[in-house]
Amino acid sequence: MGTRRDFIKISALGTAGIAAAGSAFSMLGRSALFAAGNDGQRSVHAVKRYPTYCEVCFWKCAGWTYTDRAGKIRKVVGNSRDPHCNGRLCPRGTGGIGMYHDKDRLKTPLIRVTKNGKQTFVRATWTEALDHVAEKMQEISGKYGPESFAMFNHGSPGKHLGHLYKAFGSTNITAPSYAQCRGPREAGFAATFGMSVGSPEPTDIRDTRCLVLIGSHLGENMHNSQVQEMADAIDNGATIITVDPRFSTAASKSKHWLPIKPATDMALLLAWIHVLIYEALYDKDYVQRYTFGLEQLKEHVKEMTPEWAYGITTLKPGQIRQTAREMAQASPATIVHPGRHVTWYGDDTQRSRAIAILNALLGSWGRRGGFYFKEQVSVPSYPHPPYPKPRWSWKEALNGKYPFAGSSVSNALIDASLPEADEKYRIRGWMVAGTNLPLTMPGVDSLDRAFNALEFITVVDTMPMEITGYADVVLPECTYLERYDDLRTSPFREPFLALRMPASEPLYDSKPAWWIAKELGKRLGLSSYFDYEDFSEVLDWQLKQMGSSLEEMQKIGVKKFPRKSGSLYLSPGEDFSFNTNTGKIELYATDFARQGFDPMPVYNKHPDPEQGYYRLIYGRTPAHTFSRTANNPNLTDIKGENLLWVNPKVAKLWDLHAGDLVWLKNQNDVTTEFPIKVRVTERIRWDSIYMVHGFGHSDKKLSRAYGKGANDSRLITDVRIDPLMGGTGMRGNFVTFLKEDPGKEVKS
Repeated sequence: MGTRRDFIKISALGTAGIAAAGSAFSMLGRSALFAAGNDGQRSVHAVKRYPTYCEVCFWKCAGWTYTDRAGKIRKVVGNSRDPHCNGRLCPRGTGGIGMYHDKDRLKTPLIRVTKNGKQTFVRATWTEALDHVAEKMQEISGKYGPESFAMFNHGSPGKHLGHLYKAFGSTNITAPSYAQCRGPREAGFAATFGMSVGSPEPTDIRDTRCLVLIGSHLGENMHNSQVQEMADAIDNGATIITVDPRFSTAASKSKHWLPIKPATDMALLLAWIHVLIYEALYDKDYVQRYTFGLEQLKEHVKEMTPEWAYGITTLKPGQIRQTAREMAQASPATIVHPGRHVTWYGDDTQRSRAIAILNALLGSWGRRGGFYFKEQVSVPSYPHPPYPKPRWSWKEALNGKYPFAGSSVSNALIDASLPEADEKYRIRGWMVAGTNLPLTMPGVDSLDRAFNALEFITVVDTMPMEITGYADVVLPECTYLERYDDLRTSPFREPFLALRMPASEPLYDSKPAWWIAKELGKRLGLSSYFDYEDFSEVLDWQLKQMGSSLEEMQKIGVKKFPRKSGSLYLSPGEDFSFNTNTGKIELYATDFARQGFDPMPVYNKHPDPEQGYYRLIYGRTPAHTFSRTANNPNLTDIKGENLLWVNPKVAKLWDLHAGDLVWLKNQNDVTTEFPIKVRVTERIRWDSIYMVHGFGHSDKKLSRAYGKGANDSRLITDVRIDPLMGGTGMRGNFVTFLKEDPGKEVKS
């Protein structure tokens, strides 16, 4: 049985200046790259460059890291060969160097101990920390099996540590980006086209004539190549239609801004479908050749007119008809963007289905200016023994729920970690790498209960985020600028590779994830899965199988390959079979029908806020990636805190003024720990408030982020689970304003 696990703020033991004992420099085999010149001295004026790809967001733009001859990193710039960035990095990409220089970063392994009845962390050597982790993994596995360990990850570290987990015997590996972000669109598009959207989305924005953004904030989420292509599309005269209760950056560039009532998007989508069908504006040849279920869909939306939608969405029927007609006029070069963060109200797979159906009716899938057929280069797997077959996995733990989950569901693994979980599929230990769960996961109570029920938690991170305070062992990972990682092989218009290599030896006593996985593997008797001394050996072997080499990639950073799968687009009249039951684009989803779900999207009314409460809407800023960059010294200079957008009518009602500090309380009486400054603006509807996600950190060792702004995740306590794939609908929470600190009485 687990014991009470106190949250521990990382003390000076984790962040004080520490000499880099046992330098990882020799471990990385990097001495030749940093060898002194003939005179034995390093010139601070000469610079070298090393290829990398960014770790600040999932776009992973390729770039060059520049250092002086002393080995100090000076700057990061884009690689012109890279189609993700075309040589131009966003603010986060250029500011990524701040992660390397951040004085608050984790500097040494830490182990939780109890001293004088109080839990604290003590500094440890890598040998001590890794021995302890391996010992606990073996102990708990011996009692419950290796499947009782789950891993939560985000980004590159997950590849290395996931390999360790599979070798150990557990496939309970999850990334919150699926169930908390993009999962519904993958399930919805797969049910329609027989293929998911993936990352990056195969949107042909550069050639589009009409781009529809419904809750998608290009220009604020800074998905680099898409933002560049959108700018080009605008210059070329493309029509932009933005549906958003907030006048976003994208809305400011749009021909049409539709300030929809939140939680009514499905009604608008169905009304658009109605107009396309009943005004015969859909692509008739495309629909006849490639789709299944038009007659069922036509009957389904018969009564879902723009007038019907007006009473729900507050959007005038003329607006709905005009925008539908403009989409049709531009088709097939029209994109109704699938979005990225699409976990809103619990019926999100069906809403994504409606978006997919719209694209099908417009004939945009597989068409220039719509969606292209992406291709990805295949990287051979470095030889290792077969993975053992687990006795059970996350799918069995679901017990029949979420039949269309195409990946592991993070919130379901948290549920499997609770005391009341089925003992047969109970999770007993976690490894968390590169994801700050307290600011990522909704449902604070379940997360806290899971923390206290678990027998062991290991956290691998670069920073003392909130998650590290719940760890039994903290392992400091070096930043992406200091390590090798897997080759980046994102699907795109043309296949390509990008290399990341260290530009500097790891600062302090931090290590790369590949080394952590390898060293744990050695202690767990899994050395045969890590048959190399340095990860550069793996990369060189893989590249040579592909007709390249590590030496070549170190010089060019990005290598492109010819397409093998055919054209980017369908040819006129081409026969094409989709990976669905009917071999067609399914306007009527046969798989959904067989499982007892609605085969076509249905509008369901969602709760409205009570009087005095406002819908909580959260979003992105181009300067930050969620909570992971909130302490970055380069990026906090651009945006150091979030602000609360309040409509002037609401501000007048509450006597709020620009710059006022308020606390927020949600419908379950949960309040923000810190206040947030008010921004009074017409750019938000009166029934909603808006704030950027990722602020309000509670760990004082994040010296630039501590107490700056409010944490929206804390307020998301009402979560609506998508029954098809398990996504967490998080936009059904409502807040009111508190002008006095709700914690004053407790503090006194």
